[in-house]
This record gives sequence, structure tokens and C-alpha cells, in this order.
Amino acid sequence: MSKKIYTSFDELPLMLTVTQVHDILGISQAGAYELVRSEGFPAFKVGSRILIPKEKFKEWLDKQTSESLV
Repeated sequence: MSKKIYTSFDELPLMLTVTQVHDILGISQAGAYELVRSEGFPAFKVGSRILIPKEKFKEWLDKQTSESLV
């Protein structure tokens, strides 16, 4: 199965999976699972699947990039 390469935010599906988050952020699969289970990350479960709303993910990214690294 080939990995989908997204070239813009608009191409992302309405709901992201953990695998898509790992591809988008360029982090490990384990790191993506740790991230989606962390406090403040906009993820929810539907059955056994973890989903992340695209708009909430963008808001979370914007917040992370605006905070100081210190």
C-alpha cells in the first residue's frame, strides 16, 4: 500500500487517523500514538479507532507553533 502524499491542508480528509498524523508530522508510529493519547490533543475514539478532526488538528498545530520553546 502506497503512502498518500499531501501537498496542502485542504487535501487532508475530514477525520485523520493515527497513521496519517504520523505521516504528516514525520514522527514514528509509536510517537503518534503517544501524542494522540496526550492531554490536550484533539483525538477521540469510535469503537477501537482513534480519530482526529482535521480542523482541530490544525488548531492544535497552530497553538504548538505559537508557544515558546523555552
